Amino acid sequence: MNTDPHKDSPVLRRGTPLEEAVGAIILLHGRGGSAEDILSLTPELRVPGVAFLAPEASGNTWYPHSFLAPKSENEPWLSSALHKVETTLQLLNDGGVAANKIVVCGFSQGACLATEFVATHPRRYGGLVAFTGGLIGPPDAELIYQGDLAGTPAFFGAADRDPHVPWTRVQQSAEILTRMGGSVTVRSYPRTAHTISPDELAAGAKLIRDALSR
Repeated sequence: MNTDPHKDSPVLRRGTPLEEAVGAIILLHGRGGSAEDILSLTPELRVPGVAFLAPEASGNTWYPHSFLAPKSENEPWLSSALHKVETTLQLLNDGGVAANKIVVCGFSQGACLATEFVATHPRRYGGLVAFTGGLIGPPDAELIYQGDLAGTPAFFGAADRDPHVPWTRVQQSAEILTRMGGSVTVRSYPRTAHTISPDELAAGAKLIRDALSR
């Protein structure tokens, strides 16, 4: 078995070149999606001088089972996915963009990956934007994370009855990141589909503008 299935998958770039960027956004697509798909959000999330990097999952999925499955069942894909986000972050660091000017953003499976990455690699980020996602692990698992997010702003938005992401996990994730020192906003959207609403996009764009204008 390939122990690092996402290692050689592409990372697409849009927006301002890194050497000129004032900040950057890592965009993580959902299950069955692609880097091109998630890059379609760039007009709504764009602020002047921002670079966008979108890694693509091997086989268009970051891990094979639900994010609520035991983590061991999603290995080695989950560890490989987290490492892919880490190497994408390193690309930005090497290009002169510091972590506190980087926003990690994802939708659905990509939002779960983004949240898990920030919680397992805690530091001061520019921000976290999780469109319908939360920390990874079974519903009855004790989710334990340590470290200091040092005021990292985070936004969680999801339907209150999403068929794939329970609202209780979204709330739990927001509470855990708050305890880790994040500045967290969480919003539920009654009777909405498994998609990103205009209000969520506006909230994500505001977080990005505020984070990267400091």
